Amino acid sequence: MKVFWFIPTGGDGRYLATSIGGRATTFNYLRQIAQAADDLGYYGVLLPTGRSCEDAWVTAASLISSTKQLRFLVAMRPGLMMPATAARMANTLDRLSDGRCLLNVVTGGDPVELAAEGLFLDHDARYEVTDEFLTIWRALCSGEQIDQAGKHLQIEGGQQMLPPVQSPYPPLYFGGSSPAALPVAAKHIDVYLTWAEPPAQVREKIDRVRALAAERGRTVKFGIRLHVIVRETEEEAWAEADQLLKYVDDDMIAQAQAIFSKYDSVGMRRQGELHGGQIDRSRAALEVSPNLWAGVGLVRSGAGCALVGDPQTVAARMQEYADLGIETFILSGYPHLEESYRVAELLFPLLPLTHDEDLSVKKSDAHAVGEIVANHVIPKQ
Repeated sequence: MKVFWFIPTGGDGRYLATSIGGRATTFNYLRQIAQAADDLGYYGVLLPTGRSCEDAWVTAASLISSTKQLRFLVAMRPGLMMPATAARMANTLDRLSDGRCLLNVVTGGDPVELAAEGLFLDHDARYEVTDEFLTIWRALCSGEQIDQAGKHLQIEGGQQMLPPVQSPYPPLYFGGSSPAALPVAAKHIDVYLTWAEPPAQVREKIDRVRALAAERGRTVKFGIRLHVIVRETEEEAWAEADQLLKYVDDDMIAQAQAIFSKYDSVGMRRQGELHGGQIDRSRAALEVSPNLWAGVGLVRSGAGCALVGDPQTVAARMQEYADLGIETFILSGYPHLEESYRVAELLFPLLPLTHDEDLSVKKSDAHAVGEIVANHVIPKQ
């Protein structure tokens, strides 16, 4: 298993949907979380994206020098970014971090937010853009020169002068559950991500992506994004889950669900179907699979489920997902600083972690030595 943590650039606190017990997500606080994750031995961290978050790229770049081994999974946004610009950003982050850049391809599922960013394509058209974007991006980061005239994107003489550290490019992660999304994953992606669902539903999705990738002669790895509430006993863990919803009322749930109803994301719809916008916030109503609790999704977009229990139980549930083919676990918990320690201390000894890759061999020697001539010609060495 590779276990990631989460940098909460959109806010953090002890309870959901309230400023009571809230944390100001200053640079110093985000740095504390990143350094804790680095020191504790997490494989990497996910940085979220969207108008409610600090920019993922700027945040990741600001944290490079404060960490040593930690990898940064940052959002690449087809439709909001041009592929050549995104390739240059990825290559730079990979070089300056000595090979610690990972890319999370986010097509977006909130039409209201996308319209506010200036993007007015429907759901399936956004995945057409993603396909064209990744075709160009992969070629550029692999050192190829590319000309392409697609339905949405066109490039002439595209080429990157300075390559990334990782070959052929930093790994691509991606989540999307719709019929339009899965072929894109099968064609381009290294690690397919799913939000937490009951194991049977996750298995069905993995099987579909595997089959589509096999048709193209490719293999894809798999990951899952979920929250964790782990305590020394089951009783303590479920009591903490209840506490997380302490200030969530019916009006707040209704307001959040009304916003989510405007999303065209199939993954978000599947998350919503797990809890059904429950007014009943009891364990019986929200435990949608053994130890899988959908309470977070009542008011939070994206990942809405948490594994809840004692260390042995949570580790066993994670192993159930691993047995399906899940290798990457992107975890989070409230508040993220303290919970990064709790998860590492209670769970890491019980998990088959593979975090021992030597990053010292990845230092880049692809820097310009002397000024590039006329922005096109690298001086002879």
